[in-house]
Amino acid sequence: MGLSRRIAALFRTKVDKALDSAEDPREMLDYSYSQQLELLNKVRRGLADVATSRKRVELQLTEMQDSATKLEAQAQQALSAGREEIARTALTRRAAALSQLSDLQNQRTSLQAEEERLTLASQRLQAKVEAFRTHKEMVKASYTAAEARTRISESVTGISEEMGDIGLAIQRAQDKTAQLEARAGALDELLASGVLEDATQLAGHDELQTQLAEISTQGDIDEQLAEMKRQLEAAPAPSAPSDKPVTDEQAGGRDNP
Repeated sequence: MGLSRRIAALFRTKVDKALDSAEDPREMLDYSYSQQLELLNKVRRGLADVATSRKRVELQLTEMQDSATKLEAQAQQALSAGREEIARTALTRRAAALSQLSDLQNQRTSLQAEEERLTLASQRLQAKVEAFRTHKEMVKASYTAAEARTRISESVTGISEEMGDIGLAIQRAQDKTAQLEARAGALDELLASGVLEDATQLAGHDELQTQLAEISTQGDIDEQLAEMKRQLEAAPAPSAPSDKPVTDEQAGGRDNP
């Protein structure tokens, strides 16, 4: 096989694959059905034309028969009047009319045969078109169901393009989340070890200063508590009330100092 033939075969193969991927069998079936309907309409139009021609010939036959009958009557009338020449002329025209009448009859017979043939062909073609339409709808329904089932299976298994994109997005989100969690954990460890400072604390204060401030505050509180205890111990005890009854002099002395 020559190089040109190989290139042509490769080109045809690629074209066939491209057409197969882009072709929708349902559209092709509908197109075929429309073509068959168009053919059926052409046959019907041809049948109508033949029927029209037959009807026209039949009208001409009727007129020609009436003309032949009339010419025969005229010939008899002329012969009765002694006008033989006129009768001869009428009979001559009648013979020509009868000859045309024969041709018209043959034409009518031919048109009738053609009309019958087209009628039969139209009926057969219509039956085929109806059968094709039924088969077409069945094939389309089966194809649609198979397509839907395939898409569902692809979606469930993640093979479809849409679900593949969703899977990649989820994977990227999970990877980014894991990366952020690892970074947060590393920063927490660095803060705990003192390598990094907490930016939320006041300037100039570190962990050590905070602990020292807490110790100082605790010491002040302990000293205050100790001072309050010493004051309570140094205060005099209150005197107890006497049980001896009070005399009138003592009572008067209290009222009049």
